[in-house]
Amino acid sequence: MEQAAARTDWTPIAAAIARGEQQGAVIGAVVIAPTGERFGHNESRRFVAASTVKVPLMIALFREIEGGRQRLDQTYVLRDKDRADGSGVLLHLHEGAALTLADLVYLMIAISDNTATNVLIGRIGMERVNAVMRAIGMQGSTLERPMRGRVAEPGEPENWATPADYARTIAALFDNTAASPASCAAMTAYLEKQQNERRIARFLPKADRPRWGSKTGSVGRAVNDVGFIETARGALILSIFCETDDPHSGEEIIGHISGAAWRGVR
Repeated sequence: MEQAAARTDWTPIAAAIARGEQQGAVIGAVVIAPTGERFGHNESRRFVAASTVKVPLMIALFREIEGGRQRLDQTYVLRDKDRADGSGVLLHLHEGAALTLADLVYLMIAISDNTATNVLIGRIGMERVNAVMRAIGMQGSTLERPMRGRVAEPGEPENWATPADYARTIAALFDNTAASPASCAAMTAYLEKQQNERRIARFLPKADRPRWGSKTGSVGRAVNDVGFIETARGALILSIFCETDDPHSGEEIIGHISGAAWRGVR
């Protein structure tokens, strides 16, 4: 584990990670305090991205919008061949359902809809998404295949992520380097619509809950969450990746790491 010489006590986070690893999980995490102080554990290790890759895809879309090549109010008509297995609701809707690109972004982020995600990948192109990932400093992470609701088969490309890359990406939404300030604010608002409260938000107080947002990811042994919690001093950035045979345990591990971080910096 690495940590900068700092005022923040990272010991509770390190302890939460150690407990998770004692349970057999492989954990990677980067936490950035509002002061800019930083904690990392396995931060450059590659993990299966699962649906966390939908964050840089969203950024690529907003950059396309800024370039005049897409519009959030554009309508897309659902086709039977669009349907993707795994999470989401579009898999179950009728052919011909009309949705705006704003609808697709909401479904992709809030409930991790795979069909919505693949439609957006098709509109932007994987090559363009990967170029945007490189442009915002994601050097060890990739988008190499659409969402299929399953792990990659032998010989099939995979979507990869490093905790450091995804912490950098969430931070880029707050320092307005991912896109324009207006676009970054809109994307942060989409992250706040996350409906899975069992990971980063797991141990936040129910009363007077702080502002938070994230994008989860789950497939096979991967249980991930990347996002932020607002504190009185600014945004706490969290990028947590977990490999485990027990997804419920993985969610709890992420919750303990996030809870330790929030208590340590608020």
